[in-house]
Amino acid sequence: MVRIAIDAMGGDFGHYPIVEGAIFALKQKKFLPILVGDESKIAPLIPKKYRNKVEIVHCTDVIAMDEHATDALKRRDSSIYVAVDLVRQGKADAVVSAGHSGATMSLATLRIGRIKGISRPAIATFMPTSQKGKQTIVLDVGANIDCDAENLFQFAVMGEAYANKVLGCAKAKVGLLSNGEEATKGNEVTKAAYNLISQLDSFVGNVEGGDIFNGSVDVVVCDGFVGNVLLKTSEGVADTISQYLKSEIKHSPVAIAGALLMKRVFRKLKKQTDYAEYGGAPLLGVKACTIISHGKSNPKAIKNAMFQAIRFVESDVNEAIRARLEALND
Repeated sequence: MVRIAIDAMGGDFGHYPIVEGAIFALKQKKFLPILVGDESKIAPLIPKKYRNKVEIVHCTDVIAMDEHATDALKRRDSSIYVAVDLVRQGKADAVVSAGHSGATMSLATLRIGRIKGISRPAIATFMPTSQKGKQTIVLDVGANIDCDAENLFQFAVMGEAYANKVLGCAKAKVGLLSNGEEATKGNEVTKAAYNLISQLDSFVGNVEGGDIFNGSVDVVVCDGFVGNVLLKTSEGVADTISQYLKSEIKHSPVAIAGALLMKRVFRKLKKQTDYAEYGGAPLLGVKACTIISHGKSNPKAIKNAMFQAIRFVESDVNEAIRARLEALND
């Protein structure tokens, strides 16, 4: 049975959405949630029928969002430190946190350790596409601001393995984000990365921003600076379009009628762009599953983070990454 250590104190809204989300997940899948946090606040939130299906590891310290990530390395009684250490000690198979993302990344990298052959872990996120039911994995989206060509090559290997093993792509297509499709486009780092990633049969070459959303590739590789700007810009565009549509609908009887007819379409669009549907972003490259959830995660988001962690562990994607790198470096 998959055991998931959950930072029950790290989110913006305290214990409730974290515990509730874990219980929601437990109602649908068999696994062991290990809730790390203040037992006096966690225990009353667990329904009686689920109390023997959940473990609680008590601690009261929490890394606040405005604190430095490096503080977490010294705060051994904090919820995220304890949760990560449960994985390090082999008492849990995965860790999920909606708390301080920097602290989660630092602790997972240093306490759990990196997969052999990976120099820097990367955060992967899922972007909606125009093709029904298809997502594009983008990495890195914030873990590494400055990258060299070797880092980008490793991101490509990790993204390919995740798409194949976890998302079930028959043969993932990998693209390198650049300012043009030609092999000669890009800066010195992306040009060098192009040559390295060309070792992968799955590599389709350079891709542009629009290719992320048209479903032509499964994995898009970039450094964390570009990836984070891309992510925040996409969220801003989606929110702007949503606000614009709401404003137009309010002031136009014709638009109101059209909105009623398009209700199902709008519902599906909202579902595709809702972070709660994905639950969180996997930190690829560490030796055990680490899922970084949004600070504002609701119970639905936490539930889906649990499901994502279970799929990750059951897929054995880390072994696939290690084996792939070993084969390519021989």
